[in-house]
Amino acid sequence: MENIVILVDWCFLMFFFCLNSSYSCLLFLSLIDIILRNRRRIEADLDYSLENFYTMPVSIIAPAYNEEATIEGSIKSLLSLRYPEFEVIVVNDGSKDDTIGVMKKAFQLYPIHTIFQKQVETKEVRGIYRSRIEPRLTFVDKANGGKADALNCGMNVAKYPLFCAIDADTLILPNALLKVAIPFMEDPEKTVASGGTIRVANGCAIDSGEIKKIGFPKNPLAAFQVVEYLRAFLFGRIGWNLFGGTLIISGAFGLFSRRTALEVGGYAHDTVGEDMELVVRMHRYLREKKRPYRIVFVWDAACYTEVPEDIGVLERQRNRWHRGLIDVIFRHRRMMLNLRYGVIGLIAYPFFAIFEMLGPLVEIVGIIFVLMTYFLGLADITFLILYLNVAVLFGIMLSIAAVLLEELSFYAYPRWWDILKMCLFAVVENLGYRHLTLIWRIKGIFSYLSGSKQWGAMTRKGFGGPK
Repeated sequence: MENIVILVDWCFLMFFFCLNSSYSCLLFLSLIDIILRNRRRIEADLDYSLENFYTMPVSIIAPAYNEEATIEGSIKSLLSLRYPEFEVIVVNDGSKDDTIGVMKKAFQLYPIHTIFQKQVETKEVRGIYRSRIEPRLTFVDKANGGKADALNCGMNVAKYPLFCAIDADTLILPNALLKVAIPFMEDPEKTVASGGTIRVANGCAIDSGEIKKIGFPKNPLAAFQVVEYLRAFLFGRIGWNLFGGTLIISGAFGLFSRRTALEVGGYAHDTVGEDMELVVRMHRYLREKKRPYRIVFVWDAACYTEVPEDIGVLERQRNRWHRGLIDVIFRHRRMMLNLRYGVIGLIAYPFFAIFEMLGPLVEIVGIIFVLMTYFLGLADITFLILYLNVAVLFGIMLSIAAVLLEELSFYAYPRWWDILKMCLFAVVENLGYRHLTLIWRIKGIFSYLSGSKQWGAMTRKGFGGPK
């Protein structure tokens, strides 16, 4: 019996070693990509003239549900983007607050009668409005059908070949849309999707939808999320992108070929992970059709979003995210270890299934089991120290590395004490907060098994004025 317990302990240790070693490999790949891209910046100034590139026009689709606190600033931010030709389509998905009233007042909306082709079925459109002061702005008022339904409605109304899917509370940096469109300029025939980096807006000085100064959040929950987002985007998605393993393009900022998105049926209504599901469905569809394609992550195209500062809201968000991940993994399970789907099926899919989907359950059970065997005298102090080094210290080092990688890539936080605070939160995150999020994700597993499809209320404080 004792030998079995020791064997199980070592299995949990090896799980953590494989998990953090995989993250280390992704970190190394990310470092290479960032260094190479920084060299290209020197060779070709990224503050380029817009006239020197063939840019495809873009329809920016912003679904809005109860966004009265942030909608005005977000739309003003979108309208100030540096891009030759684009339109902004705000889709009000049956908001119960005064989202439509705020928009009417801020942008002088008036009703229009327009004909559009309903290529994807959606809930009833109750009215379409244009702005008297901003001709690029269209406002669609529709019955509530969820975020996927709102995005599909926006695709129906859109008139341009590319569409940019964002959240209504997203602030995109002025050059970010142009940067995320570069893959389409480089290879318009193959590129079907590209996405950018999501950063935390909490703590930033924002005025009229424009970020005046990058700041570190005062709220501890938001501060922990800064480190989380850095880790997820800077070495998670950059690393996967380097060898074509991008499975996720965030719903907060992604650019897509409208033709391809419509060809695969648009966003799925019956999932809470509609952004990841669309990307995976594109991979699957194009691989099965044997069509060459590119799905790209552009790390230096950044936008900022408000993250939850309330623990209940954050729990619901993480629960929903994990339910969405599980749904996508099971929905497209035939891709798992299938040679037909290349690096996606052989590497990316198994990684997300084992380490991201099942990882939280294995991690929590492992911690409890190893501590229990130690206190029962079945594991010695040497093994416990080794386990803590692999499970905790290794994780701390990766989080600090993400902060340092942030400085190498973006230089977003100019004050040294903000960097110091991020490093501090990177340490503390692995001593409690991370395990709290693991518990929320485990609850997400049980919520999924119980058949929950709830989105969960996401309250917003709003960006406010300059700080």
